Amino acid sequence: MNAIIKTAPANLASTDCPIPILDVADFLNGEPGALEPLSFALRDAMEKIGFYYLCGHDVPQSLIDDVFSACAHFHAQPLEAKMALRANEHNVGYMPVNGYVSKSSRVEKAMRPNLVEAFFVKRDLPPEHPDVIANIRYRCTNQWPVPEALPGFRETIVAYCEAMERLCVRLMPVYAAALELEPDYFSEAFREPQYALRMSHYPPAESGDDHQYGVAPHSDSSFLTMLAQSELPGLSIRFPSGDWVDAPIIHDAFLVNSGDMLRRWTNHRFRSTPHRVINRNANRDRYAIPFFFDATYNYVMDCLPTCQGPDNPPRYEPTTYSDYMRWFARQYDHVRDQDAQEPEDPGVPQTQGE
Repeated sequence: MNAIIKTAPANLASTDCPIPILDVADFLNGEPGALEPLSFALRDAMEKIGFYYLCGHDVPQSLIDDVFSACAHFHAQPLEAKMALRANEHNVGYMPVNGYVSKSSRVEKAMRPNLVEAFFVKRDLPPEHPDVIANIRYRCTNQWPVPEALPGFRETIVAYCEAMERLCVRLMPVYAAALELEPDYFSEAFREPQYALRMSHYPPAESGDDHQYGVAPHSDSSFLTMLAQSELPGLSIRFPSGDWVDAPIIHDAFLVNSGDMLRRWTNHRFRSTPHRVINRNANRDRYAIPFFFDATYNYVMDCLPTCQGPDNPPRYEPTTYSDYMRWFARQYDHVRDQDAQEPEDPGVPQTQGE
């Protein structure tokens, strides 16, 4: 498999990396002819593995480091302070350790709650925003720690979310071209994208328990997920062969994967690859800051024209981010308890087969 990379990261020289590495610097810098080879490499990665490393981006490493630090400081607070921000029906706020079982997973039946605590934020809408006033699901205000407790926390997180949104939006022409669509095909779909940042803390796993995960095997719900590189390993990916492969840490890169919404939208052309997290780092706490990126909340996602045909009919009915997430988020106790009326599972295909 060919990877588009001009200069390998210094730490890659000794790494046998089975995951493709895409360098987006030329494309982001507007170099003529950069789109086509990058889109070919992206298509190859999404159809064969569902993961790739993205390097050559322009998100400052100092900002990424600040977010990891903010994540650690948030989770170092007393439990009482965190529980005051308990996550709500919008899935915004704090989720304690053992706060949910991966009930939405199509990979395996989880046996135990996940050994992770997390703090979720979405786009930082003001209280006077019309969607907030109308109480539209997932169009909400965030819950923030008081500034005196964590000075600069909100500003750092908002700056990171905005930087990640800009990067993802600029990559949409590459995804369109990879799907043999016009580069501006997704412009309206991502006019005001939905996104979520999850700041996770993984305590060390209990040794000797085969069913204790930081996050049990699952696939993401998102269009795409961007994962900044933690200083500690813990993420494993299930390759199409069925083998679990530990994802190496490649500094100055994001590990990117497609999620169930992109898999659905492409009629299974692009994979949504299972992955899991186990913190086996000898009594060390592990932190992660995955950024989940999705279409505008009410944009109707219908099977893409290049992903269907007479012998390949659409597997799914059209859906929106809002409708899909109302189903997916039922795995979280704090959502399920506050939303007794669960929609029918929109993840079941009309026809079977990968």
